[in-house]
Amino acid sequence: MSAENQIDYIEIPVTDLHRAREFFVAMFGWEFQEWGDDYMSFKDGRLDGGLRRASEPAPASGVLLVFYSADLERDIARVQQLGATISQETFAFPGGRRFHFIDPVGTEYAMWTEKAPNNNGA
Repeated sequence: MSAENQIDYIEIPVTDLHRAREFFVAMFGWEFQEWGDDYMSFKDGRLDGGLRRASEPAPASGVLLVFYSADLERDIARVQQLGATISQETFAFPGGRRFHFIDPVGTEYAMWTEKAPNNNGA
């Protein structure tokens, strides 16, 4: 299969490379390789990317990375346990439900599922 015209790599600016790596390893099990003091590449099992040192987190008005979750309620708890904060509570949209969170170094992401809420009502 040709990769032409498909997203091939994603690069995320972060203020603390090691703290961001710890979060993504604990949350998703990503594998990392360090490339000096200012860059780390990662593999998420489907798409490769990198974390680059930045003086400020990516702006919330920028591109939003959205992760898929098979269990949204479980992952709301997991991101909070790993030091992230919920920036937008779970809401429904035509394709399912999602929430937004800010990781421990200040970058905002979202997580979604097409599944109906569990018995917790979220």
